[in-house]
Amino acid sequence: MFVWNHFTNDARVLRECTALAEEGYEVDLIAIHDRKNPSLQHYEKRNELFSVIRVKNHFPLITKSRHFLNKCKTIFKNHIILTLLSGLIICLVLFTLSPYFLLVPLALFIAMANLTLTKLPKYMVRLLIFLQMVKYGLKKKYDIYHSNDLNTLPQGWLCAKLLRLRRKPLIYDSHEVQTSRTGYNSKIYGILEKFYLYFVDVMIMENHTRAKYIEERYGFYPAVVHNYPIPTQPEENHKINLKQMLNIDDDEPILLYQGGIQTGRGLEQIVQAIPKIRKGKVVFIGDGRIKETLVQMVDEMNVQDRVHFLPKVPLDELLDYTRNAYLGFQVLNNVCFNHYSASSNKLFEYMMSGVPVIACSFPEIKKVVEKENIGICVDSHDPDSIAEGANYLIKNQEVHQEMRRNCFKARDKYNWRHERLNFLSIYEHIEYSHKYTVAQS
Repeated sequence: MFVWNHFTNDARVLRECTALAEEGYEVDLIAIHDRKNPSLQHYEKRNELFSVIRVKNHFPLITKSRHFLNKCKTIFKNHIILTLLSGLIICLVLFTLSPYFLLVPLALFIAMANLTLTKLPKYMVRLLIFLQMVKYGLKKKYDIYHSNDLNTLPQGWLCAKLLRLRRKPLIYDSHEVQTSRTGYNSKIYGILEKFYLYFVDVMIMENHTRAKYIEERYGFYPAVVHNYPIPTQPEENHKINLKQMLNIDDDEPILLYQGGIQTGRGLEQIVQAIPKIRKGKVVFIGDGRIKETLVQMVDEMNVQDRVHFLPKVPLDELLDYTRNAYLGFQVLNNVCFNHYSASSNKLFEYMMSGVPVIACSFPEIKKVVEKENIGICVDSHDPDSIAEGANYLIKNQEVHQEMRRNCFKARDKYNWRHERLNFLSIYEHIEYSHKYTVAQS
């Protein structure tokens, strides 16, 4: 299995690897090391069930070349000279990395493509990560390859279909809508996805709204594996007292957002809603690109006394924090189809912890919230609407308690215990199909 992250907080991949290992599969997960985290192991046996192999993502020679090229940028003004010079530097650097000397022709192509100096070293690092993943993907005689998201599908394609004498099954597990998501606006993603899908044996999407989107785009309906959490009872665990940790008075409700501090998640609207929310402290748990912007916004609005920021916490401790909340925010903005169609693991983590939600009115989220009566759907683009929803739950404690009880009921339905069987059935089917194909040939 391939994943393009450090595999420190990827709940879905952890659940899938664990389920496969418990079923008797020998699972190797190939991820990326994080040089900023020295304690992170390059190789580990996770829970004595499956192996995690993290490839290098730090190459000192490339870092030095980036500094050199940036200096050249201030010297040379002619873009053609810069491009040729950068291409020469890349070739020299890559040639010294003997295991990867075959990248020299590719480096020339990149230089000819007229990429900017600042982007060239980044792409070099990505190429080296890519090659290491392919190398490890070919190290054993694997029976099945599983690519998580589009950024690891080429690795799966090479290992399963192109570089093997006998082709192996390839599973494409798309956690996002790759052709309509923030930061992925180029048409190239759709072109690449369409190409690789010719070689994919099974595609997995996270919900039926997204599966329908794939059907309309590519003409087939993928398998669906929902992003439900492992069933737990965090309300019985009192290891984390968030009010005590943050020095919050007992009569102040905690209004929680947990997850990535990223654009398009309605976080600015939450901050704008704070002065209109009658009571409570807003707690953000997580890290991301706009965290500094959000902190600055809190300062400018002079609501520092009502907001707390915590860094992301280990996945196995998250719900111990979540259970302390009075309500949870899940207010994605409709900035792309990926957001609009989300089910969101966050929604089910709140549910698992007995925390009613203030949620956006998008189809998959609204369907669960209203059907199970576990929160209030609002206009996630409007701070007034967010404040109104929060105030309703703060004022009407009987309604809040009813929704809390409904969360505990609903978590028996929306959990990995049931979805795990669905996931494993995909593997059983693909194994049977492959064995039949081999027997026929």
